[in-house]
Amino acid sequence: MDPWQAHGGFAGLGHARLHRVNATAAGEPIEINARAGGAGPPLLLLHGFPQTHAMWRRVAERLAPHFTLVCADLRGYGDSTKPADAAGHAEHSKRAMAADMRALMRALGHERFGVVAHDRGARVAHRLALDHPEAVTRLLLVDIVPTLDMVERADSAFATAYYHWFHLIQPAPLPERMIAADWRFYLHRKLAGWGTGGLAPFEPAALAEYERAFADPATLHAMCEDYRASAGIDLEHDRASRAEGARIACPLHVLWGERGVIHRLYEPLDLWRPRCDGPVTGRALPTGHYLAEELPGETADEVLRFFGGAA
Repeated sequence: MDPWQAHGGFAGLGHARLHRVNATAAGEPIEINARAGGAGPPLLLLHGFPQTHAMWRRVAERLAPHFTLVCADLRGYGDSTKPADAAGHAEHSKRAMAADMRALMRALGHERFGVVAHDRGARVAHRLALDHPEAVTRLLLVDIVPTLDMVERADSAFATAYYHWFHLIQPAPLPERMIAADWRFYLHRKLAGWGTGGLAPFEPAALAEYERAFADPATLHAMCEDYRASAGIDLEHDRASRAEGARIACPLHVLWGERGVIHRLYEPLDLWRPRCDGPVTGRALPTGHYLAEELPGETADEVLRFFGGAA
């Protein structure tokens, strides 16, 4: 049963369902949980840590009359496949996640599409635009700057604000067991601590979804593997792309919260412009990290303006 069915669902979108899109290195099938619907040009929406595609519900309801939306759970998250561990954490690399999303959109009949992505999903979207430039028409990234820039500029302020980057990459099962000891406290602290207004911006049905997914030890392990990949193989891929001169070819729009860490530590547009061949625009919104849930209307308006809908 679709867990959102009892809560009114995503207006204009169908129930979430699993889509088999490719295979892991070990030959096991990968299934991506995604909700699709709406009318108009295709638009892929990707979530971040520690959430699922449910984060887009209120934004999606505004966008569904203008776009054919695909709201997906990244591999390892939500109800998507939790792949087996692999050498170098390759099965949780952003390259593997990006390939999932390219295959998902193709399976749904979309060879070219726009992408809106937040947090970890935005890092996947960045890799998607580099590895599959023929597919991504326009890209909107929410509350990130390039991973490689963040790592190479790391200082005490970064390490304090993003301590979880260094905690989650520790060898299994250390972070998994520490978090599992009081997973609900950890989840609520992350959601309340990075946004504004505590847990108030999160709809009860969305919070219940995050709790349901986070309580699964397999999901928790996959999330740690995501971060482990970001500290190793993802950086290798990013350095190789820069050495090759690869840049984002399509127009890029960047949003971030003026009360968040990205705004405090970085100049996002200054870091993104050297990574793009196309035009780069963006601005801060008056909120924290979770723009789509703290300011869903304003976030939807930004998407509509950038992708050509009527704001």
